[in-house]
Amino acid sequence: MHILVTGGAGYVGSATSAYFLAAGHRVTVYDSLVKGHRAAVPPEAGFVRGDLADQGALEVLFQTHRFDAVAHFAAFIEAGESMQQPGKYFRNNVAYTNNLLETMTRYGVKKLIFSSTAGVYASKDEPLCEDDPLGPANVYGETKLMIETMLRWYNRVTGLQYAALRYFNACGAMLAPDGTPIRGEAHDPETHLIPLTLQVPLGQREAVTIYGTDYNTPDGTCIRDYVHVEDLASAHVLALEALANGRDRMVYNLGNGRGYSVREVIDVAREVTGVDFPAVEAERRPGDADRLVASSERISRELGWEPRYPDLKQIIRSAWAWHTAYPHGYERDEPER
Repeated sequence: MHILVTGGAGYVGSATSAYFLAAGHRVTVYDSLVKGHRAAVPPEAGFVRGDLADQGALEVLFQTHRFDAVAHFAAFIEAGESMQQPGKYFRNNVAYTNNLLETMTRYGVKKLIFSSTAGVYASKDEPLCEDDPLGPANVYGETKLMIETMLRWYNRVTGLQYAALRYFNACGAMLAPDGTPIRGEAHDPETHLIPLTLQVPLGQREAVTIYGTDYNTPDGTCIRDYVHVEDLASAHVLALEALANGRDRMVYNLGNGRGYSVREVIDVAREVTGVDFPAVEAERRPGDADRLVASSERISRELGWEPRYPDLKQIIRSAWAWHTAYPHGYERDEPER
């Protein structure tokens, strides 16, 4: 199949592009490079620089390529920023996704895999399943939920087949069989806990900040489910196969089913790096839920997905290998090919 990967120069999008290629599919990445990195795109993939805001560019893209499916990763993802600039997130994440969906409809592309988030759920003490109450704690989560609503209506009205994959915290790095880092997290600005934590032993910041110590959790800090980026990528391949085999509408959690608090993540990072680096406490940030942990039993039962890298220490080791090899991320973007 020929797959259009929007946001395929980003962290999860580039890893998934590599997995699609390894599964024998053809990939064209469409990315504005506002957040993504040209160097992250697998060399076997086609690349078109463009923005979902540009309806004319999307028309040209679909006129000049025949796509069988779309994997949609393009979005702004900073939950804290979304609470400060909600309009930016509603416009980029929701309105521009509709541009994509309208174009897909015009050109008869009926299969979509959507990068959603665990942020659509209300916080819960037990692992979350797909039928649990929805209640985003921030604008970012709300935009993803709005897109899921759009997909249900496109499914009903146009026959769009889709899989909405609700990620928990994506983390870790892709390594070659010999352990050489291939691609990892390189956000600007960086807002994810594991890379922020690893910047301290790298000497790039003085301390890691713990935002809030009074949450309703055993140690007072937020609890999250961490899932390796390669496990996320493998789930997209399975979802694509299910759509190709006639599945109509799917919603799945992707997580390990085990939650770790902010303090626990920091402690494991200290162990992996061998550096007893400092952590400082600060006030809560707006939009952080107490606890978000996944039950991925449904995708395991229906598609056979199982995480290959469930251990937090293993995840952080892979991230540490990436960040020590590329302490400044993708330092320069290669020219377009």
